[in-house]
Amino acid sequence: MPLSYDVAAVGNAIVDVIAPASDAFLAEEKLDKGAMMLIDTARADSLYKRMAAGIEASGGSAGNTVAGVASLGGKAAYIGKVAKDTLGEVFRHDITAIGVHFDPTPMVGEEGTGRCLINVTDDAQRTMCTYLGAANALTPDDVDPALIEAAGIVYLEGYLFDPPAAREAFAKAARIARKAGRRVALTLSDAFVVHRHRDALLDFIAGDMDIVFANEVEVCAMFETEDFGAALKALSAKVETAVVTRGAAGSTLISKGERADVAAEPVAKVIDTTGAGDQYAAGVLFGLARGLTLAQSGRLGAIAAAEVISHYGPRPQTPLKGLAEAAGLI
Repeated sequence: MPLSYDVAAVGNAIVDVIAPASDAFLAEEKLDKGAMMLIDTARADSLYKRMAAGIEASGGSAGNTVAGVASLGGKAAYIGKVAKDTLGEVFRHDITAIGVHFDPTPMVGEEGTGRCLINVTDDAQRTMCTYLGAANALTPDDVDPALIEAAGIVYLEGYLFDPPAAREAFAKAARIARKAGRRVALTLSDAFVVHRHRDALLDFIAGDMDIVFANEVEVCAMFETEDFGAALKALSAKVETAVVTRGAAGSTLISKGERADVAAEPVAKVIDTTGAGDQYAAGVLFGLARGLTLAQSGRLGAIAAAEVISHYGPRPQTPLKGLAEAAGLI
């Protein structure tokens, strides 16, 4: 089958609510600064009412990544679950309006479309409370084989590793992609995902993954060490391509014995780190899908991450294609 997409992603369809917050507010709400935690409907409603005024935008980690791929001029598709409600329609409209293919079967019932309440402090750290709702109901039936087969890289969001049915959907997508000769990528998403599912993730990575994305905390948690170098070596031994970010310290990409250490792009002022890892992944995936080198792909990721942390919101506001062209990368 000919390729129709650079990247097809499977993830949590989430609407982000992003607002400024003080450390005192986090303490009052008993929120662990810089972490992501899952919450129920009641907690989502009460926290939303107490948050400062902010912005609401379609998000979700993998959704943000394919939005970045589209901003780079790439072709992307998305698989995720929304409810038949207002937020579900907002999510569908937002992602299709930027050129990403998304054709869901909306869920009907008590669960609403998922949302992530993000409180951002003055140091640009984001504390996320996520109500998964319908996003948590993804099943293998939602995975379209034809869509998976038509993508150069299939990208899986680690947050979805928690629900059993979603994990089965992951496995189905990986099987289809491998049979079609496509590459499969996984982002570990968060240290809490690693702590909850370490052994299963290691098995999944060893058996089905070509590319794994992680940050420094996640990769060290995966291999139960505080030695970053040792953790990076262990990950690169398990997959064809290991991609690890270190915030302001840049990132490292290793593939088939080749290593690229990429510096972070300069930013005049960091406003909000929400979506930094997602946009970094967008740049790398686009680069790899288009045959760029490791170093070039990493630089694309750094440029995309720098753009998104310069404003509120997890998706690009300045077209990434123009930034990449100015850097001589595409």
